[in-house]
Amino acid sequence: MGPSLLGATILLCLVGVLQAYAIEKKGDVFKKMACPAFLTFENVAYLADMTFELPCKCKPEEVSSVVWYFQKNLRGRTITVLSDFDGTLVLDSSHVHAGSDLLKRFSIRMFSLIVFRAQVRDSGHYLCGSKEGHVFYGYDVDVQPTGRITVAFLDSGQHVQDDYVGEQFSLFTTFWDWSSCDRCGVRGEQQRVGLCFVQSAQLSPRYRTSLPNITSCGSRAVPVSFPHLLHLRSPEVAVRSCLMPCPPKEAPEEGVQSISNIVYKFGEKPEVPRVPIQYHSQPSRTNLVIACPGARPEHTVGWDKDSVRLYRSEYLVGVEKGMRVFIDHGNHLHILRVRRSDRGTYFCWRDGEMVAGFRLSVTFPAQRRRGPGDPESIFVMRAVGIGFAVITGIFFLAHLGRCCWWALRKPAGL
Repeated sequence: MGPSLLGATILLCLVGVLQAYAIEKKGDVFKKMACPAFLTFENVAYLADMTFELPCKCKPEEVSSVVWYFQKNLRGRTITVLSDFDGTLVLDSSHVHAGSDLLKRFSIRMFSLIVFRAQVRDSGHYLCGSKEGHVFYGYDVDVQPTGRITVAFLDSGQHVQDDYVGEQFSLFTTFWDWSSCDRCGVRGEQQRVGLCFVQSAQLSPRYRTSLPNITSCGSRAVPVSFPHLLHLRSPEVAVRSCLMPCPPKEAPEEGVQSISNIVYKFGEKPEVPRVPIQYHSQPSRTNLVIACPGARPEHTVGWDKDSVRLYRSEYLVGVEKGMRVFIDHGNHLHILRVRRSDRGTYFCWRDGEMVAGFRLSVTFPAQRRRGPGDPESIFVMRAVGIGFAVITGIFFLAHLGRCCWWALRKPAGL
């Protein structure tokens, strides 16, 4: 047996041991936690375009694979089965689009359900169970929309929303921790996501929450008699500036350092970031959406155009009306009606590190010659003909009216 074959065999054995150890540890968790006798639903809330994971926290020890079920309303009869029947389905999240159906955006890994780029329509009940229909654990998932999201730029003196207090309930915002700085070595930004929560003594007891009488505004625990709470209070995002030092880089070799010094002395060419660059050609007056490679919605992403920083305080969607270039809450860069001035290299930062570049060129389609049979030419000739006929008719009617007027004024006998 050769050294390479021996190494491959050892590596495969090591992978098998690690996998068995992970399954054994997972089994220990299931042994410690017993499934509830009466099914209740754990409330969790996310923002649209986020990717979330729901662990199956309990199941019988003899069950080797689980099936996930999705039900919008408990009283409804429509149930969607989410299962690959093996528990090993792996998706490439970079190919998942927000408009895709739920069945194309889920994955089951180690009994946990992963939903990529969640949408508001994904809100509902998620149940972990078996192929035979037995249910072990349940979630009440609330995906809150970003269409009416409130953004507060703390550097400009803006403040987050005040609490809303009513007779039967009160509304407030629960903020997550501050994200990491999106850039290093220069001024960056970090954000804090806040979701709408409600406090009331009339919540359904079948839904479990971290605090008593408190749940997210879109939860099914909210009584039907209450108004739509997300219309009274929207989720919000707070943005502030930050400054984070870059990690030290390895010094280049002595020969490379001397060559770079010579190039710097003769040319003094500005430093270009050493990141992978993609090339793309976009027709003018079309819309373009750029995603940062490898970035998920929960990552902190920053965008630059050449040496210009595209900060959220100026380019976040909704900052101004009619924005042509903006960043959405899923960290995608949008360019509407692409122009010649949009040409350049766009760099994206992910959690404080520049990871990729996107070099954009703009093309202009050649003007084709139009013949007499072209639909646009026919429309123009027809419009010109109708206009000429209308003007000619008006001219003759005017002269006819004038002649009649003179004839009526002419004295009798002349």
